[in-house]
Amino acid sequence: MTWTVAPEPYDSPVAAALWRAYYTEVSDRWYLLHEGRRTDPDELEREIANQPGAELAPPRGQLLVARYGGEPAGTAGVRLLDGTTAELKRVFLHESMRGKGGAALLVGAAENAARALGADRIVLDTRGDLVEARALYARLGYTETEPYNGDPYAEHWFAKPLT
Repeated sequence: MTWTVAPEPYDSPVAAALWRAYYTEVSDRWYLLHEGRRTDPDELEREIANQPGAELAPPRGQLLVARYGGEPAGTAGVRLLDGTTAELKRVFLHESMRGKGGAALLVGAAENAARALGADRIVLDTRGDLVEARALYARLGYTETEPYNGDPYAEHWFAKPLT
């Protein structure tokens, strides 16, 4: 089986299904860790609807979908924060697809998309409990940096030059 990564409209059915899977996983992980429960279904629906991903559309953003053997397996997006800095968003692979090289491929494609948008630096934020993500970013050359946003769930911020 082989990986492919290609741009995808943020509002396509494939993108919507991957966003739902991503948000469900990270939200459930947070609630299980902090409150011993899964995400309330009404809250899940409300938050998914409140964050459709329009910022990941051209001309200032790009959403990418990874497919493994032709089947949607994951996603990553970038958006310009300013003329030279892009933000990496929604990096996700279905659990069954992890460990097959897709995450590094997705992040690399997102970095290329950021360069194509004119960025020479990429930043991201993540949580402390997402240890797999933090290890991936470190392995791919991202270094921890000072906070660049006030996201209440962000606990770690990373940056990487794209030049």
